[in-house]
Amino acid sequence: MRDSATTFALISLMATAAFGPSPAAAETTKFEFWYGLSGDLGERVQEACKKFNDSQSEFEIVCTSQNGYDTTLQNTIAAYRAKKQPAITQIYDAGTLDMMLSGAFVPAKKLMADNGYTIDWSNYFGGIANYYATAGGELNSFPFNSSTAMFYYNVDAFQKAGVDFKPDTWEQVEEAARKLKAAGFECPLAFNFDTWPLMEQFSAIHNQPIATKANGYQGLDAELVVNKTKFVDHVNFFKKMADERLFVVKTKQLGMDTVPAFTSQTCQMIQTSIADHGTIGKSLPEGVKWDVAMLPVWKGTERQNSLVGGASLWVLAGRPEAEYKGAAAFLNYIATPEMAEWWSTVTGYIPVTKTGFDAMKSNGFYDKAPYKGREFAIQSLSFTPTSENTRGIRLGGFTQIRKEFATALEAIFMQNADVQAELDKTVERGNAVLRRFEKTYAGQTLN
Repeated sequence: MRDSATTFALISLMATAAFGPSPAAAETTKFEFWYGLSGDLGERVQEACKKFNDSQSEFEIVCTSQNGYDTTLQNTIAAYRAKKQPAITQIYDAGTLDMMLSGAFVPAKKLMADNGYTIDWSNYFGGIANYYATAGGELNSFPFNSSTAMFYYNVDAFQKAGVDFKPDTWEQVEEAARKLKAAGFECPLAFNFDTWPLMEQFSAIHNQPIATKANGYQGLDAELVVNKTKFVDHVNFFKKMADERLFVVKTKQLGMDTVPAFTSQTCQMIQTSIADHGTIGKSLPEGVKWDVAMLPVWKGTERQNSLVGGASLWVLAGRPEAEYKGAAAFLNYIATPEMAEWWSTVTGYIPVTKTGFDAMKSNGFYDKAPYKGREFAIQSLSFTPTSENTRGIRLGGFTQIRKEFATALEAIFMQNADVQAELDKTVERGNAVLRRFEKTYAGQTLN
């Protein structure tokens, strides 16, 4: 599912200062925005771009999907080297460190200040902003499509099985799974090998490190330690439950991933992004009762904030000043409370600012049936102030490391590999990725 780097030919852009005698005579400044979302979410990005273009006549944003987060990062790097980069690019969470060390961007604060915008940067939720900020807390990029992992469950199935509680702990999830199985439900819980909910989010809310050096925030010499934390016990639990057919692997390769498994009512519980909330609501048959909650924790755990997922928008260096004026105008536009509510309505992603969230609450957004429950994502992200284990993950080559752990999980659940041995080997391979990255950027420090 990962694409190799591809270099796209770009249309030459004309950025002309609007000094004409009247608005009608002024030429429009065009600038490009590359994004990784596709399908329905990609169409919503196009709609946001059209809204901006229709709102004014000074700028025209040209928005192009690169059909995947990995591809967007690879194409952005290739285009920058060829001096054909867009003004704005959407980079997912795992690519944050690559962008930081590239030096190929204009910091968010500088861009907005240079173009006359006064931004209250503290307005961004800390659990979101800290993933993309410097050690001093200054944002490098603009949080855009933000999400976190949530727990979805079929209320109708619960009632039929005699489950009368919301599963707040994994002990309760097990109890619910056993009751569902006894009531004839063949797939109580569906899961796949995505490390984002199973490893990354689990580690954060249980205050467990993924790696040393504050998950990489304090230096490129970080080492993975996830084979020595509560994550090992969690995987062993999943393995036990899978062996009893209480938890069932559902992947695209096996014919049905977790979200379709839930919306088809094949399986009754899943962990997935809050961004899937809209899809689930539209896909389940009308009248089916379901709900969403924060991810379960193990009993006795002092819950911590979860990690933000999704992507942020980076403004790339080396573009004409007129384009930066347009980029700042676009970024300011999509950050308005009105656009925050529209974006959350049509996608399922969450507002990234406190004012956006407060405006949506006061408008009764979260009281409406299609959107009820999405506020739990904000609650999860802001449950506690961020700590060394919950600020985020800033590891070099993290895309490859994710792949290594996904491969390990597949071996554990599909080939009956030993949990501890497989995780030990995966950490060794992941640390080799970190050392190569450290060598590539030798002498650079994280700010």
